[in-house]
Amino acid sequence: MTRLLSFALAASVISTTSASPQSPQVKPLRIAIAGLNHGHVSGFLGSAQRRAADVVIVAVWDPDPKLLAKYAGSNHFAGDQIYTDLNKMLDTAKPEAVATFTDTYSHAKVVEACAPRHIPVMMEKPLAVDMKQARAIQQASERYHTPVIVNYETTWYRSHGEIWTLLHEQKAAGDIRKMVAMDGHQGPKEINVQPEFLAWLSDPVKNGAGALFDFGCYGANLMTWMMDNQRPLKVTALTRTDKPGIYAHVDDEATVLLQYPKAQGIIQASWNWPVGRKDFEVYGAKGYAIATGGDSLRVRLPGAQAEEARTPPELKPQEAGSISYLIGVARGQFKPYGLSSLENNMIVIEILDAARESARTGRTITLGR
Repeated sequence: MTRLLSFALAASVISTTSASPQSPQVKPLRIAIAGLNHGHVSGFLGSAQRRAADVVIVAVWDPDPKLLAKYAGSNHFAGDQIYTDLNKMLDTAKPEAVATFTDTYSHAKVVEACAPRHIPVMMEKPLAVDMKQARAIQQASERYHTPVIVNYETTWYRSHGEIWTLLHEQKAAGDIRKMVAMDGHQGPKEINVQPEFLAWLSDPVKNGAGALFDFGCYGANLMTWMMDNQRPLKVTALTRTDKPGIYAHVDDEATVLLQYPKAQGIIQASWNWPVGRKDFEVYGAKGYAIATGGDSLRVRLPGAQAEEARTPPELKPQEAGSISYLIGVARGQFKPYGLSSLENNMIVIEILDAARESARTGRTITLGR
């Protein structure tokens, strides 16, 4: 996969990061956890425990003592590792990086605490609930020269890396004409997410919206990447709530149309599908590629008489998952780039902000240049 090339990294950096992110002589990266009410924290903690040679969790912060006690018990955190005061945790534990698992509204607070201390921050998608918060994060990152990483599950999909190679490096399908992203599941309550997770996902202030922000961000992220961080000209969105008894204050269904100078993007975000899915389709002038999940890819290129199923190649080690990527950024091996970059994710929030306004007003939103 060649996202590194899209960021124009030097060959020397590529060579040093294509090996294992850690060597026996390097101490594990000291990571602190900021927030526990995002359900993805469980998966991250599990992965970190399996990579004890690479990372160590040195401290955990959350304002809720009950959540702290819950995770301390299940993960064997010592009493001096848990904090209800974010600043105290940062000053006492002195982590090399912070992995953030708060509600989206609290991302800015974490970055504004970490950036003056020059502690890189990785957060779960999306970046922010609106452009005001996104700009605050950007300003803190730039002022203190502190990296900010936005983590999406789909960033680490081998299928997406192969689409980039086909469309951008090999130019195998011609210029991009249409992109379709379909992301969602049966609904957070229906799949039994943690109560603290459901509470803020269904809160329009803490989440920004419902399915529109929770799942619409995946398509906006991938499309912005495929379009080389080109902002769309116009954004049109429709949202609805099919289950008001569960999601009384947010949408559970959203469709967003992005208009580019020579292409269109269609984002379908749902808490109503019968199964979970994260699919991405890219159609060029001469061919197409369809990813269904992380490892499944179908393509039809010029001269082919039918679709071809492909097995995408392995990703580079630093692109194989969020922990490897965080290690590389925190240790200064490379700067955030591509799908994880602040540049990309500022555009993602601009798209989602415009989509929310379009759905509210029933108008197409033209983005300022």
